Amino acid sequence: MRQTVTENRLFSKKDLRKLIIPLILEQTLAITVGMADTMMISSAGEAAVSGVSLVDMFNNLIISVLAALATGGAVVTSQCIGAGRREEACRSARQLVFTEAAITIGISVLVLLFHRQILGLFFGQIEADVMQNAIIYLIISVFSFPLLAVYDSCAALYRSMGNAQITLKISLLMNVINVVGNAIGVYVLKLGVAGVAIPSLVSRGVAGVVLFTLLHNPDNLVFLTRGKFKVDATIVKRILFIGIPSGIENGIFQLGRVLVVSIIAAFGTSQIAANGVANSLDSMGCIVGQAMSLAMITVIGRCVGAGEEGQVRYYTKKLLGETYFYTAVINSIILLLLPWILQIYGLGEETTRLSYILVMIHDGMAIFLWPASFVLPNMLRACNDVKYTMVVSIFSMITFRIGFSYVFGVHMGWMAVGVWAAMVIDWVFRVLCFVGRYLAGTWRKKCGLVAPTA
Repeated sequence: MRQTVTENRLFSKKDLRKLIIPLILEQTLAITVGMADTMMISSAGEAAVSGVSLVDMFNNLIISVLAALATGGAVVTSQCIGAGRREEACRSARQLVFTEAAITIGISVLVLLFHRQILGLFFGQIEADVMQNAIIYLIISVFSFPLLAVYDSCAALYRSMGNAQITLKISLLMNVINVVGNAIGVYVLKLGVAGVAIPSLVSRGVAGVVLFTLLHNPDNLVFLTRGKFKVDATIVKRILFIGIPSGIENGIFQLGRVLVVSIIAAFGTSQIAANGVANSLDSMGCIVGQAMSLAMITVIGRCVGAGEEGQVRYYTKKLLGETYFYTAVINSIILLLLPWILQIYGLGEETTRLSYILVMIHDGMAIFLWPASFVLPNMLRACNDVKYTMVVSIFSMITFRIGFSYVFGVHMGWMAVGVWAAMVIDWVFRVLCFVGRYLAGTWRKKCGLVAPTA
């Protein structure tokens, strides 16, 4: 049996490289541009940095929900491809794109109508100049949400096909537009936070339109058909079966992060700015992990569709092991170069010192905890075990990340450092739960795989 599985791997080493390397480069581009945004806007002052970092936390809440819906579609499409049902895969693709776009338009309208109330609810009483920058940045950002939804869903479908090269090219185009636009908006036109937000809107619009157009090519393994759109309740239900629990999980996770930042916001502008800078740097250490998370959906989804439990286990161990290795290498390099990296931001001495401590906490612990905490759950999601990951993530967020943030940050007076210490406790709990779930093998029943014989 093992010999047969080895000879008929669904993904060769070349296939994995073609999928994963573009994903890593794409994540690198996205994170690098995020850092460039922070560095450029820092020239407008710490109030601008703080306003952007606060709104980015809220934006990530919305974006994570959209990404979860795209994940639901990617899982369904990957399983259809693995089972050899191309026509059904194409139908699911069309349902995903139009359903996600419709949901996002509704969300965007609500945010536009209640933007001031939303900022007040999440971040409470913050300094007036920070609030003004936050309002400008949020209003412009909201118009990009539907465009980003189209891009996310189309990109997820290309990844399901194993074609990450096209999404890399479009990502490169999007980020070039973003960086050039930022430079013009911030340094030439002196638009402040608007100089960062407007290029993001334009770049997301271009990327969404281009990918949507390319996905209509019938030469693709999965493509969008033309004609009047009609809701297919059966397919939408399958997408939402994965997407809704994942969306709730991602939404609560990001909401928890927003609430945690609201705690930090009470500590003053220096703490907010340090948190924003540390967040942008911490993303670098998770580049490979983020790429592997996306790859896990495609690879494991195909294996589940093909009914190959042995390959599910093989690729889970392979992808997770590689994630641990590269996460350790990248984070070690960041920690070694950190004093020089922080000088680029040009912030005050106290903000720089605090940023250093926060990055040390995150990257030092990420080496041991991040892959199992955030990459392994995507294996469970690809196996339809989405409710378990949702319950664990929500419980851990509320109990450990939020609860202990109050204990360490407020009551014990550790401020931002206490909040990040609570984050580590959250990671530990997630690792214990997800590794335990994988070893128990409960996920086999969720995706209809037969338990292995002795």
